[in-house]
Amino acid sequence: MKKIGGVRMLHQCKRKFLGLFAILLLCMALPSLAGAWVMIEGDGDRWMKFGAGLRSSLSTSNNIDNNAGGNATDFSLDNMRLYTLTQVRKNIVFEFNTEVRNTNQRTGANNSGGLTHDIFVLDARTTLSIKGFDIWVGKFLPPSDRSNLNGPYFLNVYDFPVVQAYPAIAAGRDLGAMVFKEYEGGKFKWSYGIFEGRTNATNGDTNPDQSDNVLHAARFTYNFWDPEPGYYTTSAYYGAKDVLALAFAFQHEEDGAGTGTTAATQGDFTGWNIDLLMEKKLSNGGVVNLEGAYYNYDTDDIPDTSLIQGEGYLALASYLLPDRMGWGKFQPYVRYQHIARRHSAVETNLGNRSVTEGGINYIIDGHNAKILAGYSSDANDGSTQTVDTFKIGMQFQLL
Repeated sequence: MKKIGGVRMLHQCKRKFLGLFAILLLCMALPSLAGAWVMIEGDGDRWMKFGAGLRSSLSTSNNIDNNAGGNATDFSLDNMRLYTLTQVRKNIVFEFNTEVRNTNQRTGANNSGGLTHDIFVLDARTTLSIKGFDIWVGKFLPPSDRSNLNGPYFLNVYDFPVVQAYPAIAAGRDLGAMVFKEYEGGKFKWSYGIFEGRTNATNGDTNPDQSDNVLHAARFTYNFWDPEPGYYTTSAYYGAKDVLALAFAFQHEEDGAGTGTTAATQGDFTGWNIDLLMEKKLSNGGVVNLEGAYYNYDTDDIPDTSLIQGEGYLALASYLLPDRMGWGKFQPYVRYQHIARRHSAVETNLGNRSVTEGGINYIIDGHNAKILAGYSSDANDGSTQTVDTFKIGMQFQLL
């Protein structure tokens, strides 16, 4: 990190951004890395599929760590995933995925030195299909908002939203069991599950849930236009379908919030959200995409080190240009996020936080191959300075 001030800092940020943009132009010359699952077929209905994903970025920011004029440039392996999906018979499927990512990614700390990457089990679940109902058991994404069910690879921007604050073991996952059902190919679908929730391992203080209560989670989605089949979601179809989807998600755990087991340090956790996605392909071939979500989190007015009480929202708009340039199409976007945090045991997690973003995606092959160049301004009451960041992110998948 190098301290610079005033005009000099601005000029240096501009020079670095031009360098980042040059890398973007170079990447536009890359051939499409799109593909599909690598599949091994067995006898009968048995098969096994393999996939992989990589997200890496280069960013430059000012005012890092509350240091006015502090500047940092980071190369980061944001995550790399290896996917497997296996069908052992017609109605039994299991999924096993691993991930490599920065150790401190959950806390947002800069950790791009290349020596602090962890590999861990991302998903390990079995799905039984019985008379139209899918029963999931294991470690996976609980019913929650669209952004969480997208995961980082199926968002319409590069960075995961800061307003998403549901509890999780890591990367949005939890251990539990769930029932999933859809109608008319995904016109209407719902899911409900019970999960481990708060444990000693996932709590920074004394676990308030000494009774080992389960976390209840549910999600209901209705698609007014084209259906969206399946449990997992995406925030962009790039013109493959017209979508107008409205969803409601809810999570609750008794004694799931707090820093201790007394009445003054223990409370219930309740979180819910509404999310909306609209995507429409126009007559000229361009694609309009609008996304919004509202979040509400309640901890019974009890401070917590890993949960917050408050409310937030996000709004995103993008437009996929109709004409290809080189290997792909450009998609300019803007996103605004705001969260008001009223209770937290961490001082820097209190007050308002607003993040304004704008940039352009270069879509080579949907979510399998895309590149981003963007700017964000992060104004956080928990920090004395607004952090401005330029970033180039690259994402490639075999999926």
